[in-house]
Amino acid sequence: MNISVVIPLLNEDESLKELYDWIVRVVQSNHYSYEILFIDDGSTDNSWNIIEQLSQKDTNVKGIRFQTNYGKSQALNAGFKAAKGEVIITMDADLQDSPDEIPELYDLITKDGYDLISGWKKKRYDSKIRKNIPSKLFNWAARKTSDLKLHDFNCGLKAYSNEVVKNVDVYGEMHRYIPVLAKNAGFTKIDEKVVQHQARKYGTTKFGMDRFINGFLDLITIWFLSKFGKRPMHLFGLLGTFMFLIGFLSALYIGTSKLLKVYYFHIPTRLITENPWFYIALTTMILGTLFFLSGFLGELILRSKRNGNLYNISNKINL
Repeated sequence: MNISVVIPLLNEDESLKELYDWIVRVVQSNHYSYEILFIDDGSTDNSWNIIEQLSQKDTNVKGIRFQTNYGKSQALNAGFKAAKGEVIITMDADLQDSPDEIPELYDLITKDGYDLISGWKKKRYDSKIRKNIPSKLFNWAARKTSDLKLHDFNCGLKAYSNEVVKNVDVYGEMHRYIPVLAKNAGFTKIDEKVVQHQARKYGTTKFGMDRFINGFLDLITIWFLSKFGKRPMHLFGLLGTFMFLIGFLSALYIGTSKLLKVYYFHIPTRLITENPWFYIALTTMILGTLFFLSGFLGELILRSKRNGNLYNISNKINL
């Protein structure tokens, strides 16, 4: 199979038929074998009924329905596991991503040998305050922390080789930074392509302040995972050892000066326990020990695999 089109969605019943017709027109005109996977992330409108209708009309249409809303990352995770195509194309269901980009994205993966091509919506039709400014901020920070020179990490329109999606674990809210996850997994042929961005035709945007805040938290997480995800002891162990030594040397200095004053110079002094610096040194030693243990536990956790489902699926179609 040439192409798997993975489409996560939430309450997009107005756009699904039009999007399906558009995708089919493009892939059939280019003689691709294909499958279209709609991942319904707990929609409360008529989205699932439309997916069922499309699947009866075309067996290449497949559907996965979540029991409730788990988020875009979990939807992509499910779609990636089910995808069978040589190239996997992801796009949003709101018609802001153009299926006309599929042939060029496919060629970049199959002919030019790229692992991942990320879309770049150079000209956007979103609200500047609600989406453009936060997106530019996140993209700038992501470039600085990951060394990937991409302009639009969060663009929903991307192309992947099958090997990438089978080896990248998308969870939490990490769909914004899939290129970084791919790079961390050892895939280095990553680039971008300027793609057409269209104004939203139906429905309303799902972007809100919670995503703005989550974006910052995810950025901190992805930075940490990029630097120390495979070697937590390098951070926590080093920091713990440094703090323990500072506390130990401080306590040694306090104790030694006490002994010298009392036994050699016969200078009366307060008890060590009355010196506030003694407790500061003791606390520093305890914190250092805890940091070291955190690094050790992190190393143990890395040797165990993630188990358990991140989502519950209530229905499947053609899978």
